[in-house]
Amino acid sequence: MTEITVDLYSDTVSRPTRAMRQAIAEAEVGNEQAFDDPTVNRLVAMTAELLGTEDAVFLPSGTMCNQIAFRVHCKPGDEIILDKTAHPLNSEAGGPAALSSCATRPLDGVRGIFSGEQVREAISDPGRRHAPRSRVLSVENTANSGGGAIWSLERVREVTDVARAHGLATHMDGARLLNAVVETGTPAADYGACFDSLWIDLSKGLGCPVGGLLAGSKDFIHEAWFYKQNMGGAMRQAGIIAAAGVYALEHNIDRLADDHANARRLAERIAGIDGLELLYDEIETNMVYFDVAGLNLTAAQTRDRLLEHGVHIGASGQTLMRAVTHLDVDAAGIETAADALEAVAGTV
Repeated sequence: MTEITVDLYSDTVSRPTRAMRQAIAEAEVGNEQAFDDPTVNRLVAMTAELLGTEDAVFLPSGTMCNQIAFRVHCKPGDEIILDKTAHPLNSEAGGPAALSSCATRPLDGVRGIFSGEQVREAISDPGRRHAPRSRVLSVENTANSGGGAIWSLERVREVTDVARAHGLATHMDGARLLNAVVETGTPAADYGACFDSLWIDLSKGLGCPVGGLLAGSKDFIHEAWFYKQNMGGAMRQAGIIAAAGVYALEHNIDRLADDHANARRLAERIAGIDGLELLYDEIETNMVYFDVAGLNLTAAQTRDRLLEHGVHIGASGQTLMRAVTHLDVDAAGIETAADALEAVAGTV
């Protein structure tokens, strides 16, 4: 099998740099569950300051961040309003139903972004006992299935104002929030001010091996800790992995702009290859979705042919592919990937 030299399958394949590994090796550790791990405590404080919240909690994954937030906000029979493409609805193994006994109401947004009026229309009449009770509005920023589309602060305020006026809690799935922050220049805390809970992922563009941080008020985080324990998430000497997060927040945020530039360059090259069609003309952050139907190949077949060139791009549908840029792929790697796509297109 040909060695993969350029991996654009996802930003989750990013690996710790030598400097990050050094930070991990030198980490001070303690009992995280007893709040005695100094490195975890530092990471939590940094995150709360970044997001403008009172507190935060370090968790093994972003999916756990979403699911614990829903557990805190919801009672059985409640309803979560979110986009039809949202990660908790499509990629978390039915977590809202299995863990919180909640229904979900999907909205038909544009590139994963919906309007305040759509939220207003979706909210159940609290006096109607036959319907689930609308309890949480969830926003995913950036919107993965929308091609890494960015929620503007104005639109975020629009939808969360409607939710709060109707007594709903507000939650942000901020797996790639910092991509939005870097691209728009909007401070993360300005987004954070709109939500009762939100989180950031460490294991995507920030390059850490594992983890996410869920943030909110002190009361919210107190409850979140209960469900962290309930779900088996105590991590003991977690400073070993928290050190990677500290390093990432200090060194790897601003460089996300490089990933966005590389994604745009890849899109430029794809636009010039016969048989390939960009799904979205505007590349807002680090994702490039494109269709290969014009090659008379499936996405899986195209993926396999690219692998023969040492390039890995994920098949996201029958003929749809997704390339995600990250810190392990530089500008030269983008040209290699584009050359491989050109070569595959030239053989069909």
